[in-house]
Amino acid sequence: MQLVFASNNKNKIKEIQQLLPATIQLLSLEDIGCYEEIPETADTIEGNAILKANYVTQKYGYDCFADDTGLEVEALNGAPGVYSARYAGEQKDSNDNMDKLLSTLYENANRNAQFKTVITLNRNGEQHLFTGIAKGTITLEKSGDKGFGYDPIFKPEDYNETFAQISIDIKNKISHRGKATQQLITFLKNHE
Repeated sequence: MQLVFASNNKNKIKEIQQLLPATIQLLSLEDIGCYEEIPETADTIEGNAILKANYVTQKYGYDCFADDTGLEVEALNGAPGVYSARYAGEQKDSNDNMDKLLSTLYENANRNAQFKTVITLNRNGEQHLFTGIAKGTITLEKSGDKGFGYDPIFKPEDYNETFAQISIDIKNKISHRGKATQQLITFLKNHE
């Protein structure tokens, strides 16, 4: 089975391909000749995942899935949320985003946060949504060199290390994306 993952983020594609059964061949946007930036103009994480999946299905005719992820910080009323990738500006720089968040939370005792991933699957003319949440806290400084995005400043519940310090195998089991992807895989296996 071929499925398009509506992303050109090589880190995400690699992370998800490792989780998928060998019977599913993952295609990137590049693989189907989609080089344009898909607009992410919704004001929710779910909305952006739906927009991206619908764009590929309508414009290219492929069954596909798309995800959107946001970091929701309790003390900031859920911000940066849907704006996580461009929290510090349109350059979408992870270090700038982390620096801005750390400085915004400076001396704030409430460092509770959660990552939320929503995956939208368009397959056989139907749409399905899968949501994964990873609760944790924002650290005081960056730690670790694995992962990407906000991983160096997010410490998942029940762990003493950040997402950027733990192994990819553990991260795939406990992360927001891992949880949403597991739901997607279970669905695909039950509907082959």
